[in-house]
Amino acid sequence: MSLEVEFGEPLSKAPSQSVGPEYRSADEKPLATVSTELSDKNVTVLPQTPQLIALLTMIRDKNTKRADFVFYSNRIIRLLVEEGLNHLPVVEQTVTTPVGRDYNGVKFQGKICGVSIMRAGESMEQGLRDCCRSVRIGKILIQRDEETSKPRLFYDKLPGDIANRWVLLLDPMLATGGSALMAVDVLKSRGVPEDHILFLNLIASPEGATTFAKKYPSLRIITAFVDEGLDEKNYIVPGLGDFGDRYFL
Repeated sequence: MSLEVEFGEPLSKAPSQSVGPEYRSADEKPLATVSTELSDKNVTVLPQTPQLIALLTMIRDKNTKRADFVFYSNRIIRLLVEEGLNHLPVVEQTVTTPVGRDYNGVKFQGKICGVSIMRAGESMEQGLRDCCRSVRIGKILIQRDEETSKPRLFYDKLPGDIANRWVLLLDPMLATGGSALMAVDVLKSRGVPEDHILFLNLIASPEGATTFAKKYPSLRIITAFVDEGLDEKNYIVPGLGDFGDRYFL
């Protein structure tokens, strides 16, 4: 699929496909808009299952009330965290079961932490805590400078040993990618290797994801959906509006 990555170019039409289990015939499955395909190998998109599409439909609906928006967003966040953990390194581990038999399994290797890009990224912290007990979480505040219109770092609070951890960077929306790019630069300046960073977000624009993936080819992006693109105001479309406002207000 061809894709213009320059901001402001015409949007690509997102693909539609039959959604449902493989054992059902096409005429038994509804058509739904699914994620735009990207060629960047370091971008992982969640499987476009009926469950995920239904959850995304709920949070995109402008008539969805805040309590429902939070509930369904949290479910998607949990799916993202679970997929992110699949990309962490593991080593072999053999355990003995209660019936005295050995089971050859694996265990996680190394320590992790979460880093949320404030404010919207904080919505993803509980989902990480639900999957990783006692996980440490840092914060980065980046806002647009009114004079230059460029992102500016205002605040960061990160674990002192973050250079020795795998970092799950949290921000629900990836539009132009300006804030996330700066957040990665902050992490790298603290000694975090690029290939030890996983960026988790719910919805990405193809422009932002492609720019991000090309600048940091060793970093992994885990997203639930790549939308059609950005409009003239650099809003993701069809999008879901301001995630932070809908989640917290």
